Amino acid sequence: MPALHFGGPVPGAQPVADGRWCLRWSGTAVMGILNTTPDSFSDGGQHAQLEAALASARRMRAAGVLVLDVGGESTRPGAEPVPAEEELDRVLPLVRALAAEGALVSVDTMKPEVAHAALRAGAQLVNDVTGLRDPEMVRVCAAAGAPACVMHMQGEPRTMQARPHYDDVVAEVHGALRTQAARVLAAGVPDVLLDPGIGFGKTLTHNLTLLRALGDLTAGPTPVLVGASRKRLIDYIAGVPQAAERDPGTLALHLHAARQGAAMVRAHAAAEHVQALRVQAALDQDPGALQSPA
Repeated sequence: MPALHFGGPVPGAQPVADGRWCLRWSGTAVMGILNTTPDSFSDGGQHAQLEAALASARRMRAAGVLVLDVGGESTRPGAEPVPAEEELDRVLPLVRALAAEGALVSVDTMKPEVAHAALRAGAQLVNDVTGLRDPEMVRVCAAAGAPACVMHMQGEPRTMQARPHYDDVVAEVHGALRTQAARVLAAGVPDVLLDPGIGFGKTLTHNLTLLRALGDLTAGPTPVLVGASRKRLIDYIAGVPQAAERDPGTLALHLHAARQGAAMVRAHAAAEHVQALRVQAALDQDPGALQSPA
């Protein structure tokens, strides 16, 4: 059963012997995406207004989404950086509102100052696409008792798709993730999720190779998050140029990830993912364990 440890109480978690709190779930959980950016690659502006974002978040939670991931800076290929003050203005009102409603909130940011402020505002998890490269981000998470998502990215968002190269993409990505996770945990971060970084500094072949080899990463003790939602590889495979129309392909990739042992998937169409994953889980059960309605 997947688990994530926190330095203090969070919604749904239980205290454990070492003073930390442990959140457990069965199967593959869903992290719902709430982008507050006007230029997000597939849903820019949809959640720029607080009430619209809250309405989407409430629908996700009602459907069974475990974590709500709030971001205020686009990380699409070629994206320009956003000043910390602007990012904070975008994310903090939503983080505060969601925390007040008892939601489990993740902040999607590369900036330690944004992570620090969001954690103080009620977020409980940090999702950093740079994989906590910045030692200050490690210190922020450790001090707050916040677990972190350690993602692999070759380069940085503005240039990551220029000429990505690996001699052995599986060995290099998995090795880098395990090494960084060990460093982060040794520095006092209570727990991590590993994310192979689909679409971040990788070609179509790299992405497909990593997805096919996902079982190697999930076989370890650390929970794995996969975020392939509406990524360009779906266009390359199925000819879907509009990102908002890639949810069917996203579901196919994420259902594969679940069968490979992913503990969590990150998705725009989060409620639809909960439904699909529940159906897949039922199909994978022993038929004798299922009961027909009376």
